[in-house]
Amino acid sequence: MDMMIRAALPAEYEELGDVTARAYLADGLLDGNPDGSYERVLRDVAGRAGAGEVLVAVLDGRVLGGVTFAPPGSPLADIAGPGEAEFRMLAVDATGRGKGAGEALVRACAERARALPGVTRLVLSTQPQSPAAHRLYGRLGFVRTPTRDWSPLPTVPLITYALELYAPEQ
Repeated sequence: MDMMIRAALPAEYEELGDVTARAYLADGLLDGNPDGSYERVLRDVAGRAGAGEVLVAVLDGRVLGGVTFAPPGSPLADIAGPGEAEFRMLAVDATGRGKGAGEALVRACAERARALPGVTRLVLSTQPQSPAAHRLYGRLGFVRTPTRDWSPLPTVPLITYALELYAPEQ
């Protein structure tokens, strides 16, 4: 069976919240947030779905991972400016890694961004200790944008990337 990328269904929100939180915890990405507040955000898939688009990678009926796409104007966008869309909270379950789910989710975000009028760039923030994600972004054409690096908390430095979007070939 082929992997499918689609909008998360409400019945999958809890499972995706668990997948996302587990992935962030396993990768040490919540270490700078000891009060657990960001883990609660990661688990709140319904909240994200109300302010953006939550996509899932599904294989054989199982949620392998997900991502939140924030179109221009979404309250979920942390760094997107005019003409930019953003994605956040990309996570793939440990058992699903190496199957192309992360890449498929990022490509789906790029396709959605390209389809929006006036959107010329897709941006993201990530933690410095995510080398596998950084390799994926580079392979897909994202470039580092160090002038946009920021920290939501003093203990959580984030680095940024951007992908220039071009109209599909006619």
